[in-house]
Amino acid sequence: MVRSADGIADESTRQKLVHYLEQVGASNYLRISIENADDGVSYRVYANDRLMALTPQFDTTQLCSILRLDSANSDRDLELEIVLAMARSPFEFHFPSMQEFEAAMRTRLQVVRIAARAQISFGTGLDEVRPTEYFHFDPSTRFTLIPGVSLIDALSEAINPPNTDRAYSFSCYRASEYVLALALARELASTHPELLVQMQNRWLSRPIMSKEFHEVLLFEYGSLENPVPMQFYVPGDRVWFKNPDEYSSDVIGFEGSWVCYIGGGLFNNFWKSNNPFTLQSKCLEIYHWRHGAYVDPTGELRMDENIVEQRVLQSESCPAEVESILEKMLRFRDPSGVYEQGGCIDASREHLRWVHPSTTNICIPPVKII
Repeated sequence: MVRSADGIADESTRQKLVHYLEQVGASNYLRISIENADDGVSYRVYANDRLMALTPQFDTTQLCSILRLDSANSDRDLELEIVLAMARSPFEFHFPSMQEFEAAMRTRLQVVRIAARAQISFGTGLDEVRPTEYFHFDPSTRFTLIPGVSLIDALSEAINPPNTDRAYSFSCYRASEYVLALALARELASTHPELLVQMQNRWLSRPIMSKEFHEVLLFEYGSLENPVPMQFYVPGDRVWFKNPDEYSSDVIGFEGSWVCYIGGGLFNNFWKSNNPFTLQSKCLEIYHWRHGAYVDPTGELRMDENIVEQRVLQSESCPAEVESILEKMLRFRDPSGVYEQGGCIDASREHLRWVHPSTTNICIPPVKII
C-alpha cells in the first residue's frame, strides 16, 4: 500500500505508481484501488487472478521459473519478482509515500546483490575477524569503525572482499546484519545522508547489532500465532531457519541459520557464494547437523561439516529419504527453547525500515552502557 504524500488523492502519485509497475512489467499481474480513510488516501496494489494462479498457497519461490525471469543477472527482472511477491503477500507492506516505496525497491535489490556475492568464512565470538584497516576490535565493544574511514567501504570490504581468497570470519547472524547494514548505508548515501552520518558515528563507539539491530533497523512480519506461509518469500527478506534438533543446536553457531532470500527460489550461502541454497537443500543441511555433532577431546561440542555434506549427498540420491526429511523439516518451528514436533521453518520474515527524510522511522540510539 502506497500513501499519497499529502494525504489526498493526487493524480501524480497514482501516475508514478502506474508508471513504475509498467516499467518493471508488473501491470498484467496486478490491480490498483484507491482507498479513503480518515487519515488520508492510499493506493493499494493487489494480485490479480493471473498472479494468484501462478502462486498457489502464496508460494513465491516458483515465480522466476514460471515467468522465465533472470533475477540473478537482471535488475529489472529482480524488481519484477520483488513487486509480484509483495503484491501476493497475505501481510500488508505499507509505504507512507511513493519515494519510500521506490527506496524499498532499491534497498531490497541491494540486499540481494550483496548477499549473493558475500564470501566469508565461519567464525563465532573471539574467532571472528574483520579487515584491520577499517575495524578495531575490543571485547567490550566488538568491531568498531576506525575514525576517518567510510562505513560503506568498511562493510563492503568485510562482506564482499574484492579478493575472494581473503574471506573474513563471521557467524551467519552477524554476516546477515552486515548485508542489511551495507544495503541501508548505500541507500542513505543518496536518500538521507544525515542519517548515514549518524549511523557511521554510532559505529565508531559500538556497532548496532543483535536485538538492537532488529529493533532499530528492521520490520518484522508474521508470528507463531499468525505465521507467514512456508513458501512465501520476498527477495531482500532476512530469513531464519531453526535447528530443531536439541542436541546439535548446542553447538555454537548451529542453533539455526540466518540467510537472505535472493529470489528464484534461492537463499544465499555465506560460506559458498556460488552454491546458494534451495528450500530443500537448506532443510537437508540443517537436518543432518544432528549427524555432524560430536564432542572433541577437550569436551567441547563441535560440528563436523564434512560429515554433514556427505550425509546431504547421500540423502539427495534417495528421493524417498528426501521426502521423509522434508516431512519433518517443512513444519513451523517450535517456540524458543522447545524441541518437540516443530520443523525448521520460521513464522516471520524481516526487512529494512523506511529511510526517506520526511518519513523514516529509523532512530539511531546512543551507545548503551553495558
